[in-house]
Amino acid sequence: MSETSPRAMQPLPAPADDSASAVPGARLSRVAVAYLLCIMLPVFFKLGPLGMGNLRLLLIVIVVPLLVRLYLGHFGKLVLPDLLFPLFILWTMLSLIRNNPEMAIENTGSTGIEFLGGYLCGRAYVRTSGQFLQLCRWLALIVCLLMPVAFIEAATGRLLLGEILSKLPGLGSETRNVGGTRLGLDRVQTVFAHPIHFGLFCSVAVSMVFVAMKGQMAPPLRFLVAALMIITGCLALSSGALLAMALLIALVTWAWIFQRLSWKWWLLLGMMALAYVAIDLLSNRSPMRVFLSYATMSAHTAYWRAIIFEWGMINVWENPLLGLGFNDWKRPIYMISGSMDNFWLVIAVRYGIPAFLCLALGVFVPLLRIIFRDFRADPSLGQLRLAWVLTFVCLSFTLSTVHIWGNIFSFVFFMFGAGMWMARTEVQVPGSDQGAVPEPGPGQPADDTAAPRSGQTPGTRDRRAPPRYTRFAPNHATQRRRPPV
Repeated sequence: MSETSPRAMQPLPAPADDSASAVPGARLSRVAVAYLLCIMLPVFFKLGPLGMGNLRLLLIVIVVPLLVRLYLGHFGKLVLPDLLFPLFILWTMLSLIRNNPEMAIENTGSTGIEFLGGYLCGRAYVRTSGQFLQLCRWLALIVCLLMPVAFIEAATGRLLLGEILSKLPGLGSETRNVGGTRLGLDRVQTVFAHPIHFGLFCSVAVSMVFVAMKGQMAPPLRFLVAALMIITGCLALSSGALLAMALLIALVTWAWIFQRLSWKWWLLLGMMALAYVAIDLLSNRSPMRVFLSYATMSAHTAYWRAIIFEWGMINVWENPLLGLGFNDWKRPIYMISGSMDNFWLVIAVRYGIPAFLCLALGVFVPLLRIIFRDFRADPSLGQLRLAWVLTFVCLSFTLSTVHIWGNIFSFVFFMFGAGMWMARTEVQVPGSDQGAVPEPGPGQPADDTAAPRSGQTPGTRDRRAPPRYTRFAPNHATQRRRPPV
């Protein structure tokens, strides 16, 4: 028998395949698909005295089993949100028991189902890069399907899908446009409760398609789909959605310009800090007012949201522990409307600082951990991380100018849960471990091919088995013609 050369002993590299089907666990669960379809086709009905929707009903069925499985370790090791998000729900219940006892059970249940159910659905059913890519494809498909409906609504003001769903016996849906008109067009909300929510949904989908699908979709098609999605999202005529998409485009452009600079994000943070200090020193307005003036579509809106922030913080410090619940908040007498266009501020005012900290730490600590993970060994995984991180960086700014509730509230935390696998996933160099032979343990033969099969004499090679190592590609016909060793 001829001596085997060291080169021949090297395992064959796996064939390159960038398709989602080549990624383990690439198929998206039917439960996650059902969740997305409930977002796209929301219907509402009465279940006794309770208002119910198809999304809420789905989450009621799955939330308790998923929570039990989460703590039993079926979805990997626990991460910080797995502990803080249930604490957030418990604290909201305490706040409502003190401030609005008659509303405590119903509102805690609805908030817990939508918030915790959405997070657990994403956490449980999107746990691999392949499933994440399939989720991105579904988001692209949903926005493209909603696009003609959005153009009809922009021209006529009619919620076409809502009207169709409302004609089903015993069911209802969104049928009234609540956004009014801007720039001579009706603000589009399609299947959501408000145009802002539709715009945010499109902004999330744009990031997931344009950034995450790089290398998975032909560049012309990816640019075309992303452009159509941006146009569709702009039909909401929402400053929050426009801010999210503008931030995304700016951050992607920054990453492209400085792609060879490893510390480009530190440079950006430094420039932002310098800009904040410069505005604080040189402007006669606070940096917050300057930010709001550029983050809204009119000076009046910017001025109004600045007042909301100032008086909202007064309410926070006057009721720091359990908040105000659903009671009216203190504000100037000329502010007739009690609307508060700031998601983070609403949480702090309504439920207190502890609830805000549970939510904020549950979001930003894992976000920072995933940001600082080293994914350089796997560029495709780094691309998915970039898409998810940019999505929530943009959303974090946007949510300081808008408030969310209902289906979009659940969807935001579904997408957050869908990225939690990145905090624990192992980074492997593509093709480095394919076909590698494990090191022999104590008492094991040096070559696992020498291990006898049943009925085989120890120390002899099974003549039916082909050679394990070869410098040639596997060819079973060739292997059959090769004389036995």
